[in-house]
Amino acid sequence: MTTGRTLLTLMFAATVASGPRLDAQVQTIVPPVIPNAKPVAVAHIKIHGTSLEGNLEGDAVDRDVIVFLPPSYAKDQHRHYPVVYALHGYSIGAEQWTHEIHVPQTIEGAFAKGAKEFILVLPDSKTIHNGSMYSSSVTTGDFENFIAHDVVSYIDAHYRTIPNRLSRGLVGHSMGGYGASRIGMKHADVFGSLYIMSPCCMSARPAGPVNAELEKTLEAVKTPEDSAKLPFFARAQLASAAAWSPDPKNPPLYLDLPFKNGKVQPEVLAKWAANAPLAFIDQYIGNLRKYRAISIDVGDQDGLRFDTIKLHDVLDTYGIANSFEIYHGTHTSAVAERFQNHVMPFFSKSLCFSANCN
Repeated sequence: MTTGRTLLTLMFAATVASGPRLDAQVQTIVPPVIPNAKPVAVAHIKIHGTSLEGNLEGDAVDRDVIVFLPPSYAKDQHRHYPVVYALHGYSIGAEQWTHEIHVPQTIEGAFAKGAKEFILVLPDSKTIHNGSMYSSSVTTGDFENFIAHDVVSYIDAHYRTIPNRLSRGLVGHSMGGYGASRIGMKHADVFGSLYIMSPCCMSARPAGPVNAELEKTLEAVKTPEDSAKLPFFARAQLASAAAWSPDPKNPPLYLDLPFKNGKVQPEVLAKWAANAPLAFIDQYIGNLRKYRAISIDVGDQDGLRFDTIKLHDVLDTYGIANSFEIYHGTHTSAVAERFQNHVMPFFSKSLCFSANCN
């Protein structure tokens, strides 16, 4: 049973299993190179995040974004393309995400195997505590709207896209799966297809005994340098607090932790609960019905599978069509293979490739 374990323990327990260094490259099954696959073009750009301006952490407002343009993009100057936005997980940024899903190889492989061509965009949402949670906070900045509005608007303005929600897809893994769930529910006016991979943080965190050592460690953090020295779990607590319980009157970190002076803080846990997709999904059923297609997957050895199953069950309860698969693997063991052989074909089938989408 998982009910006695905290949300963040579940969130990262599966990641621990992938290797001793949580910030190191994960081991994942890599599909074989497809002979004669045509190369995609890779552009490293910066996008100004208007939604991130004034954030109290001082996180970068001009964010790194990696854009993958399909093989025909340079040659067919009059062609416009759908776009898929892919969200990375906690503790990594867009660049490491490219290594975990082995792009551009897996993109090129998918196109070579028959997937229709589209643009793929990987925005970086790493913060001083290693992850934005794709949430809206005065402390981190509004990463939810950075993705849904700032990045989408920039890409539509600078590339030959089909600027229609039915021609935009959103996918994410782990923290990115949480982001895809959260942003997908709230911004169905922007995206038309949704793929959720091994999402973290779906349920409200239960009140549990305070870890005195952890509380002391976190209270000693005063600077980004202090945060960088923390172990994975402790740093994830700060990232979650910065995203879900910001406090502009509590410098220097401008956040409230779910425990203080050896006691659980119910009002803080309530704020965290308000950011749990399984807690607020009922409010967005109308939005979820607007999607052309929704797909969800998770590994059979992933501690996050229990809440992922709950997400699927909620959609089924409301009669919202969704494909769901529990595949053989851990949290990260199959992410590259899944990306080439499942994520890319899914969007090839579900996105609108015509200028006349309706």
